[in-house]
Amino acid sequence: MTQSEDRDRITTRMRWTARAWSIPIIAYVLLMLIGYAWDWVTLGTPDPYAVKGYPPIEALPPILMFLSVLGLGVAWRWELAGGMVTVAFLLATILLLIIRTPITRNFPYSAIPYVLSAIIAIPGVLFLICGWRAKKGISPA
Repeated sequence: MTQSEDRDRITTRMRWTARAWSIPIIAYVLLMLIGYAWDWVTLGTPDPYAVKGYPPIEALPPILMFLSVLGLGVAWRWELAGGMVTVAFLLATILLLIIRTPITRNFPYSAIPYVLSAIIAIPGVLFLICGWRAKKGISPA
């Protein structure tokens, strides 16, 4: 086995690991979107338990996380572009979380968004690496 074939195998394994990891994430987000859409159609509001007077900046981290999951979906076809979208939106999410609610305040609960970001970031980084390796000619596309 040559070094090129070994690198191709590593890239293929990374690609399929990223895809397998992203399937439950994408499925969960789609399930949540279907639930919100169903509530909107049947009840007239996407979230009947929403709190009044909620600051709009509080909705930004979930929106950014949704966009990063959208990047995972894009990465199934275009690995480099999808990986970049995923990582960029997650970096923006983490930056916003650090500014808005530091992890040290109410630690067990404030750590949840950071853990979710890490769970989403891992396949995004793997897609990014696979796309970079394919672009450099290390692996067949």
